[in-house]
Amino acid sequence: MIKRIKVDDIRYALDGSAGSDAVHRDPVYSYAVTSLIDDSGLTGVGFAFTLGEGNDLVCRAARYYASKLTGGDIEETMADFGALFKRLSNDQQFRWLGPHKGVVHLALASVTNACYDLWAKKRGVPLWKLLIDLSPEEVVATLDLSYLEDELTREQAVQLLHAQHETSFQREGILKSGYPGYDTSIGWFNYPDEKVRENCKKAVAEGFTAMKLKVGSEDPERDIRRAEIVRETAGDNVKVMLDANQQWNLPQAIAICNRLKSIDPYWIEEPTHPDDILAHKTLADAIAPVKLALGEHVPNRIVFKNYLQARAASFIQVDAVRVGGVSEFITVSLLCKKYGIPVVPHVGDMGQLHQHLVLFNHISMGHEALFLEHIPHLQKHFTYPVQIVDGVYKTPYHPGSSCDLVTLNN
Repeated sequence: MIKRIKVDDIRYALDGSAGSDAVHRDPVYSYAVTSLIDDSGLTGVGFAFTLGEGNDLVCRAARYYASKLTGGDIEETMADFGALFKRLSNDQQFRWLGPHKGVVHLALASVTNACYDLWAKKRGVPLWKLLIDLSPEEVVATLDLSYLEDELTREQAVQLLHAQHETSFQREGILKSGYPGYDTSIGWFNYPDEKVRENCKKAVAEGFTAMKLKVGSEDPERDIRRAEIVRETAGDNVKVMLDANQQWNLPQAIAICNRLKSIDPYWIEEPTHPDDILAHKTLADAIAPVKLALGEHVPNRIVFKNYLQARAASFIQVDAVRVGGVSEFITVSLLCKKYGIPVVPHVGDMGQLHQHLVLFNHISMGHEALFLEHIPHLQKHFTYPVQIVDGVYKTPYHPGSSCDLVTLNN
């Protein structure tokens, strides 16, 4: 039984210019952390990610949601979590502040993720193991599929998972080989050119076969120059992604993306405003065959549904600490599987939680094991930090979702 809740506002200043992009020049990586303490002494930890200011608002909203769980049994809670998620996300007064986006939805992510962590710890298994051992019916019972009925009914979701179940054992080799990663820290926006060059060399030496550069400068020539540095240093066999963090309007995006074709980008990420689905569709058609990736700032399953319906993105970067947590992440992954679109999460959690979710996506849902973003800046703050060897995430085996923070244990 959950006997006590605790919510913490935890913020980490970054060293140097790490974390900077075209829009967020001086981020403070921050977590709104929910802890659910049960009567056996176990603590489920979940969080949402922010960049500093406003983190306290997310914490206040998380306390409201978490208070609804006191006295409940985690197994009973998760047996029909989809219904609970729907009820909380549609709380009549909090819903007005969203709906299903912004502070209140980030707060729900924090609480939802704590539930999944406690569930896995209660069963004594890593989250990926818990998820792949669930039956399709049990998985779908944790999801809220409302507003998706035109694309994904409960029956269709169960059928989709059953269709992959028979071959799931063939994909379990990923547990031994590890899940490929890509280095997203070679070229933060504020890094000088020479540091970008040095970081590229280091990433290649460390075994990464894909890396990402921040673009979106006021002077497009800076973006072109830095992209050429990455391509020249990394070589033709390395995948190079470019991330504009929503900096461009549509005419700017069309112009600069067409120029960036020269370095053969694997994708261009968040080129314009994340709510502008039609602009992304127009851009995708205008710059083909270059592909678009997005999802870091897409707040919920309904907007992702619309992106998929419009065929406006080739890679979906749904983030479990941005949408409503693990439950909504899985829901979006199911939608993507239906559309044949890869899921390559943005890792506001630094990859801690998502290393579990991509294993589930691959093994139980049949998604391609493409790669997972790697950001190392907060590793020292986690009790069980992700392990990257030769550019590959090693499978975690401790119980839970790997979200325990050293700060909470002190």
